[in-house]
Parts: sequence; C-alpha cells; structure tokens
Amino acid sequence: MDGEISTDEVHELLEADEDVCIVDIRDEQSFERGRIPDSENVPFDELPDRVEGLAGADRIVTVCPHGKSSIQAARLIASYEGTANARVESMAGGLTEWADSYDLEGDAGESETPF
Repeated sequence: MDGEISTDEVHELLEADEDVCIVDIRDEQSFERGRIPDSENVPFDELPDRVEGLAGADRIVTVCPHGKSSIQAARLIASYEGTANARVESMAGGLTEWADSYDLEGDAGESETPF
C-alpha cells in the first residue's frame, strides 16, 4: 500500500480524467444509494475473490464510509501479485468527507445517508 490520498486529490484525479480505478468496498445496496462517480463496487468480503480483476491497473484508490476499512482493502490489493506495479492508496476520510465537498451519484434521497 502506498499510503492515503485526500478526497481533494481524488477529485482532482477524476477531474483531470486520470487513469485511476476507484474501488468502493461497501455492500451493493450502500453503493447504489451513493457513490463517487465512475467508481467500481467490490464489497470487502468479495475482494479476495475479485482482486485479480484489478490486475494491470496503474493506480487504485479504495473507498469506504470513513476511511478505515479501505486501508485494509488497499493492503490486500497491494499484496496481490497482479497489482505489484500499481500505486494503491486508501482515501482518507472516506465517503463522509467526500460528501462534505463533492456530489455523490446514486439513489439516496436528501434525508437518506448512503453510508
């Protein structure tokens, strides 16, 4: 794992259309309610079986509600042989911090929290 990345840095990567894979590790229902645009849902419990799908990515950022579980996910991804050359980071502050500054895509109503 290459450390943590701020929500602002992730936003800048997406705005610059950089080649980055955003991996949201929440369950599918939470992901559908609210997510970072262009992110991919790989629930944490499915990650060991699906990590090979991330092989060949140059940069991977893991995302969770508060930025804690995504650290574990980033470590797991970074330990996989197929991602050995990738830069793997966890988004500090998670979706809670993201939602303070940026919009989420999804089905959540204004009163419903997607986390």
